[in-house]
Formats: sequence, C-alpha cells, structure tokens
Amino acid sequence: SPAGMALSVLVILLLSVLYEAVKMGKAVLLRRALLALPRSLSQEALSEPQPGDSDPAQGRPSLMAFPISFPRWFWFHVAQTLFHVLQVVLGYMVMLAVMSYNAWIFLGAILGSTLGYFL
Repeated sequence: SPAGMALSVLVILLLSVLYEAVKMGKAVLLRRALLALPRSLSQEALSEPQPGDSDPAQGRPSLMAFPISFPRWFWFHVAQTLFHVLQVVLGYMVMLAVMSYNAWIFLGAILGSTLGYFL
C-alpha cells in the first residue's frame, strides 16, 4: 500500500539520520576521551602516594587500598564502545533495507544520510 511504503521510507530516513548522529557522537566522545587521558604515564608513576595507599605494617600496597572507581577516560571508552555497537547495528539495518532493491527505500536512505550529515 502507498501508506505502508511512505512509512517504510520515513523509517529508513530516520534510521539514516540516527546513524549519522551516532557517528558524530562518537567523534565528540573521542575528543573528550583524549582530553581526559593523563598527559604522560611517567607523571603518574612519579606522583606522591596518597595517604592510605600502603599498609604501614608491610610497606607495600594493600588490596583494600586500590580505588574501586575507574579513571574518567575508561568511562569515555565504554561509551565509545556502546556508540560503535549502535552505529554498526544501525548501519546493517539500513544496508539490509537498501538490499531490498526498492528505489524509494534507497532514496530514503540517501536522503536520510544527507540530512543527518548536514545537521
């Protein structure tokens, strides 16, 4: 039906726009992750130990003294990984729709990609 075809084209268009938005989100996260990285590992190694980092009786770090939280760059990497998975899934969905060899679906994917990149 014409309404079903129009809805299909609209859904593919929106998926293509979302694909481009996720791609840009990954780039923004990469920039933030690079800014969150320490300047050099040698500075971390030379930093002063914090109070409570070592067991005074044994003179070496205790297992309870290690922080449970991860560094900020780690969470940016986790977010980048999730964005990558979402981008791959969306890309395969759009590709599968285009492989239906329907010209309207193909034009919806192209228009959605163009619009998503433009925004």
